[in-house]
Amino acid sequence: MNKTELYVEEILNICEGKLLTKSKDIAITSFSKDTRTINKEDMYVAIKGENFNGNSYVKDALENGAIGAIVDEEIPEEVLEKYSNKPIIKVENTVNAIGKLAIYKREKYSIPVVAITGSVGKTTSKNIITQVLETKFNVLKTEGNLNNLIGLPLTILKLKEEHTALVVEMGMNHFGEIEALSKIAKPTIAVITNIGTSHIGNLGSKENILKAKLEILSGLEDGGTLVINNDDEFLSKFYYEYINRKLNVGAPAHRCPNKGIKVLTCGINSNSNFTAEDIHITEDGSSFNTNINGKTYKVNIPVPGKHYICNGLLALAIGDLLQIDEVDVVKALGIIKPEKMRMEIIKSALGVTIVNDCYNASYESVKAALEYLSKISNKRKIAVLGGIGEVGDFAKEIHTKIGEEVYKNSVDVLITVGNDAKNIAYEFEKRKNSNAGIHICSTNEEAVGVLKSILKPNDMVLIKGSRMMKMEEIVDSIR
Repeated sequence: MNKTELYVEEILNICEGKLLTKSKDIAITSFSKDTRTINKEDMYVAIKGENFNGNSYVKDALENGAIGAIVDEEIPEEVLEKYSNKPIIKVENTVNAIGKLAIYKREKYSIPVVAITGSVGKTTSKNIITQVLETKFNVLKTEGNLNNLIGLPLTILKLKEEHTALVVEMGMNHFGEIEALSKIAKPTIAVITNIGTSHIGNLGSKENILKAKLEILSGLEDGGTLVINNDDEFLSKFYYEYINRKLNVGAPAHRCPNKGIKVLTCGINSNSNFTAEDIHITEDGSSFNTNINGKTYKVNIPVPGKHYICNGLLALAIGDLLQIDEVDVVKALGIIKPEKMRMEIIKSALGVTIVNDCYNASYESVKAALEYLSKISNKRKIAVLGGIGEVGDFAKEIHTKIGEEVYKNSVDVLITVGNDAKNIAYEFEKRKNSNAGIHICSTNEEAVGVLKSILKPNDMVLIKGSRMMKMEEIVDSIR
């Protein structure tokens, strides 16, 4: 048996499952929850969601070639009879089951495991770190943003013998979620990008968000390393307390034992282990100098925005930790590409530069995008901003703060979309100079109409909002 395989007998023991068919001596090498893309070697996992029940699609999965299925409801007798040659295993809860299987499989691999969390920039940091690691390792990474108690275990279950490193992303909405993910992944290196206002409606304060993010230490191996963005106020405070006051990270608020973790810091504005100096930000990217092991390197990142420099520093730190040649790390950072709808620069036929940053939004990410916009000279700057979701009772306060940032970053024209975003416009209206234009729109279609009436060659248009706003519709209409 190799590390990739899990036999039916093992699955039954690990998950305390019951075999509903007679087929037993089969090795499982891969798992899938999607009947539409399932392969003949995949074990189908029936997951229940708010609007669907995967147990209802077991027959489809088996007909499409699945090697077997893991379910948590009774399966019709006719299905069991027709597919008696395939293992169908019933467990109490399929999500818990794949978590247990992932823990079992993870223990077979003695490889670097990098786990990334934070309020903003998780997916971007994951992709940049992976690109750096790929100069030395065969890396398995979380696909897309499958960063929850379903996506992370399914990622780990894809590990094969040829993989020599694993990079996973961890998301959360409530306390306890990252703790559970960390105990499944057992990272050797943990990364926290920042502490922002995402999900503040659920957690109530940034202090609580910090506590939730620090749960990543729960599964961090003894002597492991935490890499943080030291420019972040809350992470910097945590670092100060941990280093200078020997903070016990085993305190109940942090839900983890004190394992003598090492902390590496990265920052632009702070005294950190990895820093960026002589920064130049242009329309198409950024450059900076950094010192690694006593030698200065010039780094070019072909994606715009100061926040990409922070992400690059995190990757530099991890490259150094894993003894990747500094020249290879710098080269890898020089060829990174933006993910779709994340600081994606588009040149329209009219000669307008569109900054498509529509994938999602928080106060912190909007601030970063506006700061980038302010660095660009000789262009009229137009910000099209939609509402920020998952902020609960903090909605008015957060949108008002975004209005302050619009003013601070000298936007020439502001277009808001949606009811909550009106507060961005109201705050900007109080502060703006007399030449700035403001348009309050209810829908994306209305915003498109405004843009088409005012756009001129050489304008730069930032388009950003939460996923629920679907602001890519605006990009598609004007590109």
